[in-house]
Amino acid sequence: LQFSPSFRRKIYGTNLINVPVKSFMRLLIEEVLNPFYVFQVFSIALWLTDSYYYYAACIVIISLISICVSLYEIRKVSDTRRLLPCLLCSHESFQINLPIEEDSLSSVELVPGDCVLIPQEGLLLPCDAALLAGECMVNESMLTGESVPVMKTPLPAAGGRYSPETQRRHTLFCGTQCIQAKGGRPGRGGAIAVVTSTGFFTAKGDLVSSILYPQPINFRFYQDAIKFLLFLGGVALCGTVYSIVILSRTNTTWWELVIRALDIVTIVVPPALPAAITTGTIYAQSRLKREGVFCISPPRINISGKVSLFCFDKTGTLTEEGLDVWGVMEGSGAGFSELVPDPRLLPQGPMLSAMACCHSVALLGGQPLGDPLELKMIESTGDDKTLDSDFGGHRVLAVMRPPACPLQSESVAVALVQRFPFSSSLQRMSVVTVNPEGQSSLAFIKGAPEMVLLPKSSINSSKPVPIAPLVNYHVSRGEVERDMQFLGLLVMKNLVKPESAEVITTLRLAHLRTVMVTGDNVLTAVNVARTCGMLGSNERVIFVHATPQTAQSLPSLRFHLGEGGTEDTATQSSIDMYTQVCLYLMLGALCFQVLMRGTVYARMAPEQKTQLVTELQKLNYRVGMCGDGANDCGALRAADVGVSLSEAEASVASPFTSKSDNISCVPLLIREGRCSLVTSFSLFKYMALYSLIQFSSVLILYTEKTNLGDLQFLFFDMVLVTLLAIVMGKGGPSTELHPQRPPASLLALPVLASLTLHTLLLILGQVSALLITTSQDWFVPLNSTMSGAANLPNLEDTSVFDLSGYQYIIMAVVVTKGYPYKRPLYYNVVFVCVLLVLFALMSWLVLAPVPFLRKLLKLYYIPDMNFKILLVALAALNFVFCFLLEVMYA
Repeated sequence: LQFSPSFRRKIYGTNLINVPVKSFMRLLIEEVLNPFYVFQVFSIALWLTDSYYYYAACIVIISLISICVSLYEIRKVSDTRRLLPCLLCSHESFQINLPIEEDSLSSVELVPGDCVLIPQEGLLLPCDAALLAGECMVNESMLTGESVPVMKTPLPAAGGRYSPETQRRHTLFCGTQCIQAKGGRPGRGGAIAVVTSTGFFTAKGDLVSSILYPQPINFRFYQDAIKFLLFLGGVALCGTVYSIVILSRTNTTWWELVIRALDIVTIVVPPALPAAITTGTIYAQSRLKREGVFCISPPRINISGKVSLFCFDKTGTLTEEGLDVWGVMEGSGAGFSELVPDPRLLPQGPMLSAMACCHSVALLGGQPLGDPLELKMIESTGDDKTLDSDFGGHRVLAVMRPPACPLQSESVAVALVQRFPFSSSLQRMSVVTVNPEGQSSLAFIKGAPEMVLLPKSSINSSKPVPIAPLVNYHVSRGEVERDMQFLGLLVMKNLVKPESAEVITTLRLAHLRTVMVTGDNVLTAVNVARTCGMLGSNERVIFVHATPQTAQSLPSLRFHLGEGGTEDTATQSSIDMYTQVCLYLMLGALCFQVLMRGTVYARMAPEQKTQLVTELQKLNYRVGMCGDGANDCGALRAADVGVSLSEAEASVASPFTSKSDNISCVPLLIREGRCSLVTSFSLFKYMALYSLIQFSSVLILYTEKTNLGDLQFLFFDMVLVTLLAIVMGKGGPSTELHPQRPPASLLALPVLASLTLHTLLLILGQVSALLITTSQDWFVPLNSTMSGAANLPNLEDTSVFDLSGYQYIIMAVVVTKGYPYKRPLYYNVVFVCVLLVLFALMSWLVLAPVPFLRKLLKLYYIPDMNFKILLVALAALNFVFCFLLEVMYA
C-alpha cells in the first residue's frame, strides 16, 4: 500500500526528540509531596504543637534549604536532560533535500518512507535511514563511542527483510555525523537513503530514553533499607503503645497523650536516614573524579563493591589500540612462503593488490579515514589513494596508485568498482576491482580464517570476475565470494598493555573471576589471556565450539584439548523424543559449565556480548564490563558495572567512564565501591542506633514522668549526630583488594543480632546511669505534679542526657570499622578531629559545665565530682562492651 507523505506524518508525528522541562511550581509541589518531606511537615507540626519551637525552627530552615538545593539540582538535571539530544546531536530543524521531488523539506517533517539525499559534504543525520545508493563515511562516536569513522555501503540488491541491527553497515543512524557521501547519482555528488525511523524510535532516541528512564537498580542493600525502615516503624508502634500505657497512669490529658505517642514515631524513624547513607557514595564519587573516573549513576558505586566477575574486551582494552604489520606470508600449493617483513618488497601481483584495495578507507581533505588496521595495511603497501569519478570507462569508488619503485617493472593503478563491507556476522569483506583498460577485473576477500573458508577461500583471496555484470553493478556478494583462490596471510601484531597483567593478577588474587570477551580469533585471545595472566602458564585449555540452532541444523557443542587433544561432540539429531530430551539436558548442563568455567569467549558479536553478560547475571554474578568500542556498548549498559575507556560522547551509555586508556581503573573502582558500601552500612547502623538511643532515653524518662528538653534534642540531633554522620564517610578505601567481599544485606542475622545486642547494651547503660543516680544520698526526686519537659531540670534527665550524649559519640567509633575495605580510622583526620572536639564538649558538659550552658540546656547542677567521673567510667565501659560485640559480629 502506498500512503501519501501527509498521511504518514499524521501517523508518525514530528521528527523531534524533545525532553520536557517541568516548571518550578510543579517541581516544588512534587518535591514537597515527597514522602520524606510529608513526614517532615508532620513532624514539624507535631513539634510546634508541643512547643518545641527551637528544634522545629531548625528543621524548617534545614528543610527549606534542602528543598531549594534539591529544586536547583533537579532543574539543573532537567536542563541537562533537555540539552541531552543536543549533546548527542543537534535537534534543531534544518532543510534536507528530497532527490525524487528535487525539493527540500524540514528535517522535523521527515517520516519513515521518505527518500532523502545526503549531500557530498555530509550532514548531521536527523533520523535513522537505510542507504540505497552511494557510500557514506560516518563518525558514530556520538552514539556508539567508536572514535574511528565507519564506511556505510548501500543495501544489497538481493533484497530480503531489512534489519538495522544485522545490517548496521548499510544503516545511517540518527545523531551521527556523515563526513562524506559519494556515488549516489551518476555525475552528481551525494548518496541516497530512505528514512526508516524518526524521533524516539531511532537509535539515538533509544539511547536518550535509556538515560532519561533507566532501569531500576536491583540491589539488595537498597531493598533491605526500605524493609528496615518498616521494621523501625514497628518498633515505633510498640513504643507508642508503651508510652500510652505509661502516660495514661498520670494526669496527662488525652491531647498530650496523643502528642507524646506521635512524638515517638518521629524519634524512632529518623527522617535524615535516606540522606545520611548517601554521604559515603558522594565522597567515593568525588575521589573517583579526582582519579579520572566519572560516574553518571552514583548508586552503581555501591554495586561495584559486590562485583564478583569482570569481563574485558581485548583490542584497545587489554591490548594496545592499534595493530602493526608484522609481515606477509604468501600461499601456494606447497604451503607458505617465508615471512616478508615489508609488503613493499612483494612483486606486483594479486597479493599486493588485495592489500591495497580490500578495505573501507576513504579520503577526506586528502587524509585517509577508516579502521586503524586497514590504514596500517594500506600504509605498508605504500599505495596512494585517490578519488576518480571515471576510470577505464567505469564509475569507481576509489583508485589505488602504487608508488614508483625501481624494483618493479611497471606500476599499475587499480580501481574499486564495488565494495561489500565487513559484517560482524560474516566476519569478512570483499571488493571488486578493474584495471585502467577495463579489460579484466579481480575480486578480493579478507577476513577471519574460519569464516572466509566457508565460501572455500581464505585470507587473502582473489578470483577473476566477468566484466559484463560490472557495467550494471548488479553482481551479488554471494557470487563474488564463491570459489576464490588463496593468496596468503597478512600477519599483524597487537601488544598487551603493560598495565593489563598487573591488574588481572590483582583481581585474581582477590578471588574475582576475570573473563575476556572478544570478537577476535580464539587462538589469539588465548595467547593474550596467557600473556596478561587470565590463564596460568600451566593451566590446560579446553576449546569449546558452540553452534546455534538454524533452519538446517540443530545446536551442538564441540570441545577438545588445547594441545591436539581428542575432540568430542554433544549434539542433537533426529532420533526418538526421549533421547532428544536427554541431549537437550546434556547441552544445557554443558552450557552451564561453559558459563561457570569459561575464561575466554572469542568470535563474539556485539549482541552476543550483551547476552553473555545477561546469562552470567542469571547465575547470581554481579558482573562488571570494561570496553572501549562501539561493539561493547550493549554489554556496558547491561552489566551491573560498566566501565568505558572511550572519551567519546557516547560514554553516557556506560555508568562509569575512565580517562585512562587502560584497565588500571577497575581495581580502583572496586575498592571505592567496597569502601562506599561499607560506609553506607556503617551510616545506616549509626542512624538506626541513634534513633534507638533517643527512643530508649525518651521511654525511660517517660517512665519517670519527664522528658528531654527542646534544646537537648537540638544538641543531640544537630551538634552531635549530624556532624558525625557528615564526616564519618570521608575515610578512603584500602590500598589492597581483599579476597572477601563485603556483605550487602541489612537483614542478615549478624547485622540484626548486632543491632539488637547493641540496643540492649545501650539501654542497660542508660538504666544503670539512672539507677546509680537514684541511689545517691543527695538524690532529689523530681516534681511529680508536673510531667514531660515542664519539670526540667531534674537529676533523672541530667543523668540520662550525660550518658546518652557519650553513647552517640562512642557508637560512631564502634560502627566505623572498615578493615579490610577501608583505611584505618586515623586516616580520616576530619572525623578524628570532630570526635575529639565533641568528646571534649560532652566531657565539659558532664564534668564542669558553665552556668550559662547548664541553664540553656536545662541540666541539673551536680556538685559530686566522683559521681560525674563514675558516669564517664560507665560510658567507657559501655564503649568497651559495644566495641567487643562489633568485633565479634564483624
